[in-house]
Amino acid sequence: MVTIARYLNVTLIVPELDKTSFWADPSEFQDIFDVDHFITSLRDEVRILKELPPRLKRRVETGTVYSMPPISWSDISYYRNQILPLIRKYKVVHLNRTDTRLANNGQPLDIQKLRCRVNFSALRFTSQIEDLGKRVIKLLRQNGPFIVLHLRYEMDMLAFSGCTQGCNNEEVEELTRMRYAYPWWKEKIINSDLKRKDGLCPLTPEETALILRALDIENSYQIYIAAGEIYGGNRRMASLASAYPKLVRKETLLEPSDLGFFQNHSSQMAALDYLVSLESDIFIPTYDGNMAKVVEGHRRFLGYKQTILLDRRLLVDLIDQYNSGSLSWNEFSNAVKESHKYRKGQPTQRSVIPDRPKEEDYFYANPEECLKPSSVLGIIPETLR
Repeated sequence: MVTIARYLNVTLIVPELDKTSFWADPSEFQDIFDVDHFITSLRDEVRILKELPPRLKRRVETGTVYSMPPISWSDISYYRNQILPLIRKYKVVHLNRTDTRLANNGQPLDIQKLRCRVNFSALRFTSQIEDLGKRVIKLLRQNGPFIVLHLRYEMDMLAFSGCTQGCNNEEVEELTRMRYAYPWWKEKIINSDLKRKDGLCPLTPEETALILRALDIENSYQIYIAAGEIYGGNRRMASLASAYPKLVRKETLLEPSDLGFFQNHSSQMAALDYLVSLESDIFIPTYDGNMAKVVEGHRRFLGYKQTILLDRRLLVDLIDQYNSGSLSWNEFSNAVKESHKYRKGQPTQRSVIPDRPKEEDYFYANPEECLKPSSVLGIIPETLR
């Protein structure tokens, strides 16, 4: 939205955040991000206001502002040809959907570079979040290297995706009820087994434990779990905790009083996990959601820091073969390592799929226009083998 406002030469109002999701987080933009830094760091590019002037604000309060969702994955010319005339006509236009509204590819270089500047420089967390993030990182570093595991196995993710591998009947029913309760989750009837075989499910904690072992990640290393509450709790985490006894979370590293301010503010808790994820020796997401993709791209921007991008479709097939006895442990482990040799966040071109932007690489996961050439191969360090 910053790049669009800059391109159209219009004023941007600090965005409002969605408060109707499963998490029902009441946080405002300024509760998560340093809003003054956001505005001043971009003042040479675009005019940003914290709120509308009083006269125009009254129009919002009376519901007379033109509101619309821009078309997803649009070229920047769409905003010039379709949105700018509306702004000229109505003076204020409320864009009520702003995720993935600008195409990944084919945009002017200055637009792409500004997207990076906004994401990696202008968007800075509040000092309270930044300071607490530094404390967590310091506590982890005192005990040596650490890996961040972005374990997307929370209730909302499973209900949304329809992935129920390892869940009992009561849990499957609970997740199904939740999926039907949210009308904006369009897909209702889902075959979990087929979806898993297609690589469209987050790996379970049990599957994740197998994969970490297969990658020869020693059990002496700290594994920081970047996630909300894991569905199924200790029962589902048992195999991972057994394989890697140094499992930690922000809740186990900090005192309850440290996190008191963040309780019931899932976006602020996620911001802490984001900061720790950036600084980890290795980042491993078990699902390619928005946060995982942006962390991946941010780590590339910071010098191609190692991110192991799991090929879930291949891995669940290998796991099933191993569990059925078709593969020995050595065959399974070798196949996992060989297939991920070049999936470690090293320099690569972003994939482009004309007319199917949802299936191509996300700009923020690999903002190659903003990255410096590197010969980094992303091999696991000796100390982490």
